[in-house]
Amino acid sequence: MSQYYELRTYQLRNGVPAKMPSAKPGGLTLPFGAFTSFIAEGSPFMTLLLTFNSFAETERVDEKLADVTGYIRYERTILRAFSGMPELKLPPKGNHIFELRTYESNDGVSLQKKIDMFNHGEMQIFQRLGMNPVFFGEALVGSRLPHLTYMLAYDDLAARDRVWKAFGSDPEWLKLRAKPGLSDAEIVSNISNSIIRPTAFSDIR
Repeated sequence: MSQYYELRTYQLRNGVPAKMPSAKPGGLTLPFGAFTSFIAEGSPFMTLLLTFNSFAETERVDEKLADVTGYIRYERTILRAFSGMPELKLPPKGNHIFELRTYESNDGVSLQKKIDMFNHGEMQIFQRLGMNPVFFGEALVGSRLPHLTYMLAYDDLAARDRVWKAFGSDPEWLKLRAKPGLSDAEIVSNISNSIIRPTAFSDIR
């Protein structure tokens, strides 16, 4: 059974204090992430990553975050984990930086092709190259639908550059992307990303 995730991003204002979470909200037993912006559009912000065993559990999270105040606004996206990686995977122990990548598609058919591409080859290449995937999810609720989002963990920016360079020239990846109907131009309409850093109380770090 696939897990569900919520990505909740609070937009903050420079120089204006906000009451953001300073500890893992009570009642959450699955891995929890709390991240601040590092290299990203729309900084400053805080992004929370919450993990659930069912979609119904996502309805009760607001009460756990009711005391968060002082932000400009927040955006909420609920995702369902891919079948190829149905549960969130914590990165190896250590301090990492993380990248959130979002791929938008023109319609549900092209999105499903990209999801299948991840499930049957691309995420396995990520794992083999040490790109430390944390989760892959299809957005069910949120903006800019249809889209998918995934998270990778790196030791540092130099490691990020190194693994993406290796990925770009990997023979299995070049073979996969060359299949008819699977080029980015055919199934991905936009790619956006942000580099984020975990807070001290984040389970994912």
